[in-house]
Amino acid sequence: MGNLISSKTAKKIHQIDDKIGITTAGCVGDIRALVRIASVHAQDYKIRRGRQITIKAMSTFLSNLLHTQKMLPYEVQILIGGIDMDEIPRVFSVDAYGGTSEEGDVTATGTGSPFAYGVLDNRYKENMSTEEAIELAIDSVKAAIGRDSYSGQAIRVVVITKEGYLEKDIKI
Repeated sequence: MGNLISSKTAKKIHQIDDKIGITTAGCVGDIRALVRIASVHAQDYKIRRGRQITIKAMSTFLSNLLHTQKMLPYEVQILIGGIDMDEIPRVFSVDAYGGTSEEGDVTATGTGSPFAYGVLDNRYKENMSTEEAIELAIDSVKAAIGRDSYSGQAIRVVVITKEGYLEKDIKI
């Protein structure tokens, strides 16, 4: 099929639960299917157990799901993150074949990630304020958009705290 950019404004970050978000790179149809599956799983977990699923448990669920499809994989790269019940923020990366790992202080995904990492590695510092972290995230995505045609032309920032999930679109 070759290279195809079907949308430069496709939504790339989605709310899964009250304090869990998922950001994705890859095939939009696969992404939307996985977001629906993950959201239903999170709600089912909450109904059955009376509490939010942990970030690690959700990443394991998605990892297992993707691993079962490795002969005809979902074409996605996922970052899933949020705040767990212990109020500790966590971010996991899940690849198209089900590989998963907990990420460190900064991470990026997608074809524009090398450009984003250039900004993140240069400007990240421990104990940044929320406003500083948002500015850093915006600048790293702008760097990706400026150098990578597959990165799209829209920026959506999500902040997840113990109070909940806040989403904001940024004008470029």
